Amino acid sequence: MSAPHLTVSSTRLADLLHPWTTTTQSAARTGPAYRTLADRIRALLLDGRIPLTARLPAERGLADRLGISRTTVAAAYELLRTDGYLTSRRGSGSWTTLPGTHTEIPTRGLSPSTTTGVIDLGVAALPGPGRALHQAVADATDSLPTYTTGHGYLPGGLPVLRDTLAQRYTRRGVPTTPDQILVTPGALAAVTLVLRTLAGPGDRVAVESPTYANVLDAIRQAGNRLVPVPMTDTGWDVETWRDTLRTAAPRLAYLIPDYQNPTGHLADAGIRRTLADLARNTGTTLIIDETCFDLALDIDPADRPLPMAGFDRTNNVVTIGSTSKTFWGGLRIGWIRATPDLVRRIAATRASFDVGAPVLDQLVTHHLITDHEDAILESRLPALRAARGALADALADRLPDWTFAMPVGGLSLWVRTDGTSSLTLAEAAARHGVRIAAGTHFGTDGTFEHHVRLPYAHDPATLTEAIRRLATAVGETERSRPGAYTGFSGAACLA
Repeated sequence: MSAPHLTVSSTRLADLLHPWTTTTQSAARTGPAYRTLADRIRALLLDGRIPLTARLPAERGLADRLGISRTTVAAAYELLRTDGYLTSRRGSGSWTTLPGTHTEIPTRGLSPSTTTGVIDLGVAALPGPGRALHQAVADATDSLPTYTTGHGYLPGGLPVLRDTLAQRYTRRGVPTTPDQILVTPGALAAVTLVLRTLAGPGDRVAVESPTYANVLDAIRQAGNRLVPVPMTDTGWDVETWRDTLRTAAPRLAYLIPDYQNPTGHLADAGIRRTLADLARNTGTTLIIDETCFDLALDIDPADRPLPMAGFDRTNNVVTIGSTSKTFWGGLRIGWIRATPDLVRRIAATRASFDVGAPVLDQLVTHHLITDHEDAILESRLPALRAARGALADALADRLPDWTFAMPVGGLSLWVRTDGTSSLTLAEAAARHGVRIAAGTHFGTDGTFEHHVRLPYAHDPATLTEAIRRLATAVGETERSRPGAYTGFSGAACLA
């Protein structure tokens, strides 16, 4: 068995189980206390609140904390072992697992976006910004001859775009110079380059759980070991992050503090400062994904927290950005902000990966940022608010037992079903002309089966129709609710 990622203390598990009761009335309603305890722990595991391979507290300590007998805890642990949710070793403790857990989940591919009659909720991305994009392409084409006299291979990126991006960070309160920027063909390529440069096979990488599915695949393919840190219903659990960084000592940690994908949470300044300090103390480099940074729906842009790089005192924050959410996913431009020395190291690493991002795309990005960004956001943000509202209303009308926290930004809702398996639902929904991303895609080993990510990157009428179709699919699957992850299935996403 590999080293445990996290030890869940009796105090922490009791907090997750709160409220806990063993009254006669409760027992009569729910069955024996040990079975209730096992069911509650299993639910926490499947929802990602307790990570896989986490060590559970000793039986006596948990019993004392909950005010129940040790026999009850022992029986609950034994039931979890019998059902395949716990593995124990005498003298070492008990670790969480899943029945039939797969160590690798097949790579997911993007589904076509033009299938007639199908509403695609598997991809959280907006269409191109129309006239602004057309004008930026025209301006980029006009300036292209200046650059065609050379070979076009620019490992660091086009100087004019690096300067534009540096100025953009400086305006946001993080002074940046062009030599701190490296341009990549998208954010995922940027993350992959950082992984290749800073981590080796077997190194641990801490991630939020749930998190962006494609990055999980990138970390697996790099040969790194995932260390999941559960998100709470309100965001980041600082104490769990503290414990994880101390005990697992990950080389890297990947976080999305700005409208986290898929939950939509926004980290406040206090959380950002604390996480930066914790990472500094343990020598962990933070990979900060800011691809949704611009999509602030319920907060004035001037009131947004300082970027994570603004809390970096020892140069252990690497920032990832992209055009895919602000402008268009078809414009494959991303970037890395780091120290000049690290940028040079990453540029050397990319020689075996690629030789630079497309020059024309970089010019288009430069013109979009300098000439059109403010106008694009002034148009898009109100439309996203309306779409988010329409999606929430449709869910309340058609699927009232499904729950979610309304995000203050980003592109999607992270929805807890009423027990419906999102894996089964994905297959049924496809038959009704709607693609969805099952919650298991966003966990490290098949957790979040009772969650689904629903983007509001469509117009209100389309979203209303999508939920009508989804509700019909739910009706077909309400009697089929598997209790454990059995492997990858269904249509794929995932941006």
